[in-house]
Amino acid sequence: MQDRKRLEEAIQKARDVSSATSDLDTLFELAREGENVNGDIEREIKTLEDQLEQLETGMLLSGENDARDAIVTIHPGAGGTESQDWAEMLLRLYLRWAERHGFTSVITDRLEGEGAGIKSATVEINGENVYGQLVSEVGVHRLVRISPFDANARRHTSFASVFVYPQIDEDIKIDIKPDDLKIDVFRASGAGGQHVNRTESAVRFTHLPTGLVVQCQNERSQHKNRASAMKQLRAKLWEFEMEKKRAADQKLEDSKLEINFGSQIRSYVLAPYRLIKDHRTKLSIGDVDRVLDGDLDQLIHAFLVWRKTGKIAGDGKEDIPD
Repeated sequence: MQDRKRLEEAIQKARDVSSATSDLDTLFELAREGENVNGDIEREIKTLEDQLEQLETGMLLSGENDARDAIVTIHPGAGGTESQDWAEMLLRLYLRWAERHGFTSVITDRLEGEGAGIKSATVEINGENVYGQLVSEVGVHRLVRISPFDANARRHTSFASVFVYPQIDEDIKIDIKPDDLKIDVFRASGAGGQHVNRTESAVRFTHLPTGLVVQCQNERSQHKNRASAMKQLRAKLWEFEMEKKRAADQKLEDSKLEINFGSQIRSYVLAPYRLIKDHRTKLSIGDVDRVLDGDLDQLIHAFLVWRKTGKIAGDGKEDIPD
């Protein structure tokens, strides 16, 4: 059912593009006949651009975990109450983004700040390609604004970090190929009776790809020892996969930047002017309120293009002052 839903959505997107193209053809024909449809043409072009951008975003999501659900964690950085309030604003941003796309979200952990905002928050967001899209948010986010907590109405700079994990299915299927196993049988040693000691009932499995070794010699029959050894090997392989996952998560954790000035991936300036700038893609957006209300699609798309091709969204001429 999930595959069917995904395919139906892909087909509908293709139909929408085809319909928008057809509508544009009709409007251009009316324009050639002297009709004043310039406003309609501009709206249809904008609609078509948005639809094509969505299709391109889907094509860029081809990573191993891109299709998975996501776990988002948010922590305030330097700035005390200011940063705690900023962290809560980011939490709302991602919840609104999920709502805009029809994704489900559940806040699994939330630690309230002192006076305002949050000290930390974790939210699970479930939907198609959620992780692949939200990986663009990993890093430090910087906010510049006139502080609502400063009686003198001074400008403050706040920081918060965002990190995103793919949700991994814990029910790992362990596939052990016969060619990956080296099987040794031998006589058991020690206590166990004459039959155990005189026959080659003991079994040793060596899993060649990982080097894991298990053996069993407790049972009287080789068949039972094989079954017991296979059970042990499956358990060890499961733990091996979990350890790899933990190591990968730790590597991602180690990649986090210090939550402070100079390490931000994106700046949100509310004063003295209003502008959002992504420092990786160089994309600048003037409609700050729209983004803070959850419209991240343009920023996500620019990041995916930049990650895939190295191309940036702008020329980098718009600098945000310190």
